[in-house]
Amino acid sequence: MPSTYTGRSRARERNSVLSRPEFMSLNQQAPRASGGPPESRGGSRRPPQIKHQSSQKVEEPTDSGSKDRRESTKMPEEDCMQLNPSFKGIAMNSLLAIDICLSKRMGVCAYTSSSWGGCRSMVALLALTGHGITWIIGTIVCLTRSNTLAGQEVLVNLLLALVLDVMTVAGVQRLVKRRGPWEMMPGFLDCVAMDVYSFPAAHASRAAMVSKFLLSHLVLAVPLRILLVLWAFLVGMSRVLLGKHHLTDMVCGFALGMLHFSLMESVWLSSNTCQTLISISTLSWSPFF
Repeated sequence: MPSTYTGRSRARERNSVLSRPEFMSLNQQAPRASGGPPESRGGSRRPPQIKHQSSQKVEEPTDSGSKDRRESTKMPEEDCMQLNPSFKGIAMNSLLAIDICLSKRMGVCAYTSSSWGGCRSMVALLALTGHGITWIIGTIVCLTRSNTLAGQEVLVNLLLALVLDVMTVAGVQRLVKRRGPWEMMPGFLDCVAMDVYSFPAAHASRAAMVSKFLLSHLVLAVPLRILLVLWAFLVGMSRVLLGKHHLTDMVCGFALGMLHFSLMESVWLSSNTCQTLISISTLSWSPFF
């Protein structure tokens, strides 16, 4: 009897424990195979979520890999490294590097604190003698004071050659847009003459053209001819010393000045044409002022 009593009491205690709210899920029956979706809050709904997350995690590397492939195909050409540069490119880059290095070393009058800073004003005055505004104004003044047909013919052609030189150099500088070795801001006269950039050197072009023009159309003694050639060379070098131009800018400026002279010689205006231009410009039809 005692054993039967104790067994019944244990069964009643077990039933009372299972009747508690926190153990209600244990009393529910498992869903059948043909039944609907499970009602329990157990792990029956969680496996699909876990599978879905795992599938997303697997798909993410494939998406990132495809993005990387698309970005690699859209890489711009300028970001690509040239593994086999041509000999011409290597030679040009080497010459440009030498040109920049030498031009910086020769800019001894670029600033007042430079090694030849005390001579800066004198070198700037020498460069002013080759400025376009200086030569155009001086040619117009000489033209107003000239009383000979031959002198007026030479001065009119010289004035046209100066205007051609200024316009051509300004156009080439606007196309190339090369800066000087010391990155200086252009002065007021440089902006007026449209001599803003470095290539080609306008002073060198003008000095070469003017010196060749005067040597060809004026009768000068030998010392004066030597001084005229030396002046043209020093005007071109003065801009390099001031740090305004590179050496290659000066050389190309000399070549462009000689080209301007040859072009002006091929289209030389006669005396009658020059007199007509003078009459139109002064609103007078007389051959002299």
